[in-house]
Amino acid sequence: MGRKFFVGGNWKCISNSYSNFELILFLFIFLLKNGTTEEVKKIVSTLNDGQVPSQDVVEVVISPPFVFLPLVKSILRPDFHVAAQNCWVKKGGAFTGEVSAEMLVNLDIPWVILGHSERRLILGESNEFVADKVAYALSQGLKVIACVGETLEQRESGSTVDVVAAQTKAIAGAYLVSYESSILHIHGHLIVDAINKKVSNWANVVLAYEPVWAIGTGKVATPAQAQEVHFELRKWLQANVSPDVAATTRIIYGGSVNAANSKELAAKPDVDGFLVGGASLKPEFIDIIKSAEVKNA
Repeated sequence: MGRKFFVGGNWKCISNSYSNFELILFLFIFLLKNGTTEEVKKIVSTLNDGQVPSQDVVEVVISPPFVFLPLVKSILRPDFHVAAQNCWVKKGGAFTGEVSAEMLVNLDIPWVILGHSERRLILGESNEFVADKVAYALSQGLKVIACVGETLEQRESGSTVDVVAAQTKAIAGAYLVSYESSILHIHGHLIVDAINKKVSNWANVVLAYEPVWAIGTGKVATPAQAQEVHFELRKWLQANVSPDVAATTRIIYGGSVNAANSKELAAKPDVDGFLVGGASLKPEFIDIIKSAEVKNA
């Protein structure tokens, strides 16, 4: 069976992936209307009314800001799921402003986005910190959309594959560091290899390749560029985790995805879906979801 297409809608802090002009216009209109809750309801209503392929063809996950998670979950169509945009790296405690994985589980939120470039670059989250967050979220029963991607400077220097491989290596190794650190220290690489190949929760991980230079800029990686990186990520998984994990793990693309480019991107063999920013707040998000049908054409 092939990999089921996956489309995530990341609302961020409500629409900060539009162009500057669109963002200012959107926020101006947003503030003039009947409050953010009513606007959220309108967005969800559009999603609920949309005609999309069945759950056998595509998995859809919507990620609103934290404060709207319960509302969106309560009114969203049952064939779509909800994700948080972040969670804390360990069990809850005296960490002002953070939301723990346990809280999300208590709210019956099944997914969380971790490692987004905006958190890596703006908030300084390192590969290791992201990896620890992924490991802890999985340990609490959450499914994870784990983001990787290079900056424009890294792409222009030819280090794209090295960067995303290092980010993915940290995520894969997080299981080992979190649960087997003392064994690793004693026994070294043979044990690392054995444990890597026994990780079962890769079924609960979706890798999202999001080139930083394409997020919110209107620029988009060409289908060939996206396929190249996705292929390299899958090759890394095959060599460092297992052929089965490489064959079954979904690798999705994010970075100025819209209705106009989604079908061509979806046609690439290693592109298994999208993580969509600004367009997920627009009616065209339905058309992006429909691009899943390209895989069955």
